Amino acid sequence: MNTAAWPFDNSYAALPEHFYTRQAPTPVAAPGPVRVNRALATTLGLDPDWLASPAGTRVLAGNEVPPGAAPLAAVYAGHQFGSYNPQLGDGRAILLGEVIDRAGERFDIQLKGAGRTPYSRGGDGRAPLGPVLREYVVSEAMATLGVPTSRALAAVTTGETVYRDRPLPGAVLTRVARSHIRIGTFEFFAARRDTDALRALADHVIARHYPALRDAANPPLALLQGAVERQAALVSQWQLLGFIHGVMNTDNMLLSGETIDYGPCAFMDAFHPDTVFSSIDHGGRYAYRNQPAIAHWNLAVLAQSLLPLLHDDPEEAVKLAQGAVDTFPDHFLAAHQRGLNRKLGLTEAREGDRELAEELFELMAGERVDFTLFFRRLADFAAPDSAAATVEDLFPMPARFLPWMQRWQARCGQESTGAGERQAAMYRANPAFIPRNHLVEEAIAAAVDNGDFTPFHALVERLAAPFDYDPADRRLALPPTPEQMVHQTFCGT
Repeated sequence: MNTAAWPFDNSYAALPEHFYTRQAPTPVAAPGPVRVNRALATTLGLDPDWLASPAGTRVLAGNEVPPGAAPLAAVYAGHQFGSYNPQLGDGRAILLGEVIDRAGERFDIQLKGAGRTPYSRGGDGRAPLGPVLREYVVSEAMATLGVPTSRALAAVTTGETVYRDRPLPGAVLTRVARSHIRIGTFEFFAARRDTDALRALADHVIARHYPALRDAANPPLALLQGAVERQAALVSQWQLLGFIHGVMNTDNMLLSGETIDYGPCAFMDAFHPDTVFSSIDHGGRYAYRNQPAIAHWNLAVLAQSLLPLLHDDPEEAVKLAQGAVDTFPDHFLAAHQRGLNRKLGLTEAREGDRELAEELFELMAGERVDFTLFFRRLADFAAPDSAAATVEDLFPMPARFLPWMQRWQARCGQESTGAGERQAAMYRANPAFIPRNHLVEEAIAAAVDNGDFTPFHALVERLAAPFDYDPADRRLALPPTPEQMVHQTFCGT
């Protein structure tokens, strides 16, 4: 076997040339390995030992282009905080190509921080080490939590300095996604009234992500409906984990239905629906409570971009688009309620479940309880006599919750599920470990300031099993102390 072989099969590069600019990564001074995601590499049909070698590190840094790659920077547009930008694009990322994994699934391999492109808009095209480590930690945690997401295949250092608010070590992240096609990709061609490009893009997305829709009566309309359903499911999962994306611009919303762009993202510690972390979200546009409505808004933008494909009659096209987008709230509420019932240990939908949940969230906001530990502690109460390790010493249940818990326990008693079975299911739905902001910042500081990657590796490895609580790792499950609290997160640019 050729350990340097990559199973490339590049479909996006076969689209018309005005979809991208062909460009190789810009080499760096002295690439060095940080971490290879060995399990993901194996799934993709790549040799993890070779990726960790000096030759593999050179490829991951962009110093060498592997055979079969078709490197390019894609163009797209986007609404950023509600304002339209007619041309964005991969300003610091190079798509090496696509690989077919061992299950026959197609994935993009992209180098993030690979140098300037025609879409850099004056930027240096590089990535500081800190944001690369943040994306590695959080994206991999999201994957283990069962959330559709881009993945981190590897992180390498560049031996170069990048300048932001201060000089920082540079790095490159190798990102894996089912594709990097965004709502903003459709916006780019719609704004130019390039219907041929829109049709080619829609056909590509359907074939790649929604193959069952190819024979639909109106494939572009079916594509829109499919995107609505995937985004509703995705954002419901964010809400159920207390995750705040932080920058839900249309150029950061993928047609594959995966989470992407982990710049100013964060997981809530103390619960409140108005929580915002992003340093640039001054008005709270992307606050926790607003995420479903913003996803709905973004999908309306996608619908508008698709209008020329939906029907020859413009008025009929608008009706079709509106009908599809209007289904978002129902899809979101249904997905959210199903997920919340899993978190609460309920297997049968019953009248009154939504009211029970709404009362719970009001209590949680009023008490500012830790989002993750509350639900994990609730799972402990599902079978109080079990031998499972509990988080009682991390989170004593506040007395104000006891009347609600009595109603919850009575509701659980209406089902045939046994206490042990319910608790096991709740443990699978409620993680004990999440990438808490202060832990991520601690790992970044150790690496950036001291060249010590030990906390980074330890955090990645602990988060690989987020549902398995071990008291030996209690420090990684604890919420921050007041002096550890992170109040703002930042874009990685």
